[in-house]
Amino acid sequence: MDGYRELPRGYRRPAPPRAERLEAPRSERSHAAIPVAVVLVGAGLYFAKDSLLVPALLGVVLLLSGLSFLSTRLNPLSPHFYLTRKPSWAAIGVIFLGATALLGEAWVLWSSGGASRLLPHL
Repeated sequence: MDGYRELPRGYRRPAPPRAERLEAPRSERSHAAIPVAVVLVGAGLYFAKDSLLVPALLGVVLLLSGLSFLSTRLNPLSPHFYLTRKPSWAAIGVIFLGATALLGEAWVLWSSGGASRLLPHL
């Protein structure tokens, strides 16, 4: 032949790369924030009968933590973007839904006169 398929004597072909070396390390998704968000929403709604501030503050806390978790998934300039364990999309969604529920409850309390329990002169 033309020498294309012939190998010199004693030459061994290198083994093909193993599939596990070619795969990128798989990052894990964490759902640990879901129970925490559910407990905070429950506590905020329970204490909403006594004060307007509790659901408003817990809603803001959940909103800020949801933005922080979203940053770990989308922002490559964030150092948490490169972690191997990140919050799952479901966890981020539950956090934003909880923040929306608490802030909505605070708005309903404010608009229906619930602020009078917080500030008697209103």
